[in-house]
Amino acid sequence: MNRYQTVRPEQKYTAKMFDRQFPTDDACLEQVKEWRFPGGVALCVNCKVRRKHYRVTGRMAYACYACGNHLFPLAGTIFHKSTTSLRTWFYVIRLMASTRVGISAKQIQRETGVTYKTAWRMMKQVRTLMEDRIYLKGPVEMDEAEFGGSDSNKPEHLRGKAKATVFGIVERKGKVVARIVPDATKESILPIVGEVLPPKTTIYSDESATLALVKWMGKSHKHLTVNHSEAYVNGNAHTNTIDGFWSLVKRGIKGVYYQVGAEYLQSYINEYSFRYNRRKVMRPMFSLLAERTPRQVCPSAREQRLLGS
Repeated sequence: MNRYQTVRPEQKYTAKMFDRQFPTDDACLEQVKEWRFPGGVALCVNCKVRRKHYRVTGRMAYACYACGNHLFPLAGTIFHKSTTSLRTWFYVIRLMASTRVGISAKQIQRETGVTYKTAWRMMKQVRTLMEDRIYLKGPVEMDEAEFGGSDSNKPEHLRGKAKATVFGIVERKGKVVARIVPDATKESILPIVGEVLPPKTTIYSDESATLALVKWMGKSHKHLTVNHSEAYVNGNAHTNTIDGFWSLVKRGIKGVYYQVGAEYLQSYINEYSFRYNRRKVMRPMFSLLAERTPRQVCPSAREQRLLGS
């Protein structure tokens, strides 16, 4: 099997499979309910008992069989108070999960028939599900990259102000952590290294003076460098993996989004990191993302009041 030409059966999720699994809004609602309240069993805020809830006809709600109190599986999720079809939401999640370099809001608009404003907001909400807090293990590569418009056609006093610095750490053949930092100084970079890497990690980088300080963090990191002015590889030392990730992100942004504002850049970086970190997982990317839809759940004001009384 040529892995570059064949999608493994465990990872395959086609449009026909999506249509078969989620033909209607009711099917989507039932799935969200199962993810959030398996079997429909949830705490009834009136009875103060965990009970089975049953679907209420004509409403996006389930009712307690004893007292009739309604339970809303979409409350507090990215679908909360949205007038857009739930199946359209799921379709957008599938499109964002199945692409490799991204999909534009204009394409979502054309595919679903919603307005551009709605498409942009839906994508923004889906990206909130793509944020990860992960820890890495060695060996790793680290490097920083700059994102922003070209300075060639700007007045001198405006040059360099539109660029944002992103610091990345990637496991070889593994996961990546990429975060926006104010600048490429030790005050911005070293706390991230200390947060995501265990002690005694082997680190590869270029000959950056800032990155050289990882040797003095008191965590016994082994630091090997490569001089890019002379070669791209120095024994086992190279940054080809992190450079490949930067290339993927930059080509995607330039080819699909054209430009991204600094205030939204982290969410776009999260999007690319989410797909990159799960490229080898033997499950459909859509399932991995859709199962996070209850992740933003928080109790409603009424639930908090009743449970606190």
